[in-house]
Amino acid sequence: MSVKVEKTENTNEVKLSFEIEAEKFDEAMKKVYLKTAKYFNVPGFRKGKAPMQMVEKQYGASIFYEDTFNELVPEIYDEAIKANNVEAVSRPQIDIQQMEKGKNLIFTAIVQVIPEVKLGKYKGIELNKIEYNVSDEDIEHELGHMQEKNSRIVTVEDRPVEPKDITVIDFEGFVDGKAFDGGKAEKHELEIGSNTFIPGFEDQIIGMKIEEEKDINVKFPEEYFSKDLAGKDATFKVKLHEIKKKELPNLDDEFAKDVSEFDTLKELEASIKEKLEKENSGIYIYNLGTGVGYSVLDMVKAFEESTGKKVNYKIVERRAGDIATCYSDPQKAKNELHWEATKTLNDMCKDSWKYIQNRKK
Repeated sequence: MSVKVEKTENTNEVKLSFEIEAEKFDEAMKKVYLKTAKYFNVPGFRKGKAPMQMVEKQYGASIFYEDTFNELVPEIYDEAIKANNVEAVSRPQIDIQQMEKGKNLIFTAIVQVIPEVKLGKYKGIELNKIEYNVSDEDIEHELGHMQEKNSRIVTVEDRPVEPKDITVIDFEGFVDGKAFDGGKAEKHELEIGSNTFIPGFEDQIIGMKIEEEKDINVKFPEEYFSKDLAGKDATFKVKLHEIKKKELPNLDDEFAKDVSEFDTLKELEASIKEKLEKENSGIYIYNLGTGVGYSVLDMVKAFEESTGKKVNYKIVERRAGDIATCYSDPQKAKNELHWEATKTLNDMCKDSWKYIQNRKK
């Protein structure tokens, strides 16, 4: 067996060229035959009892090729990347040049590898240790997260929509009097203040009453991922079905007992402080994102816009247990690192599609 390893034109990618002796391939074919013989019906023989030559004559020798490849290659591939110190980080892209009984098996495998990093001069660099002092606000923030995790959703029937409510709505969007693709849904859960809809949409839900219908007028952002809608005025016909809210537990000793091993809230607060001090002793965690949540439908539309490919989809009820919204708050990165995301959802989809296309070359 021979293996040749070479770099491709693409960065961080290598190509392994394999040639495996015909004897080894034929031996693997026999193993595959013995494993699968019971499935073949050949006239004149009981099921599973036909010799290999008769099965090949009935179905063609290629009947065993795919299974033989899968039987033989994984172990050979793994041994090759270890022997050649190839640090693969993706599944190999296989291209078979020759696969035939009695002949050498010839194929290539292209795989992504860990990028090579050239270090600059780093010895002798002095760093100032940053002292991190846990504030009362930090502890309150952590307790707030714990409250959110242990909240329960209750139905509201005696008032209109308020900020932070979770609403269940039907909506259909129109531009220039015509409905547009992806602008319609029924019994959709929307958390007011999540900023998952077009700016101004959620604000106009506030004050609506159960079973009320309303026209909501908004304008799509100029940088909206769909060019057909970007910068255009739109009207959404909305009907409100339900109002729900998160009911947070009280911060007291009982809360501490329910969510931790501590008996008092003071003990829980002391534990949170100790945890934050350890976590921030030289290690800092930041959320790097836009701070704007995107729905699956947003992703579908952005992918269609970026690739020119139509994606078939169907809007159905949310799965039981799925949360309404989930997205990161990047404010810490902005305040401390002076960093803000500049790329859009469309940019991400275009870049991903470009990568996939390059992999096919």
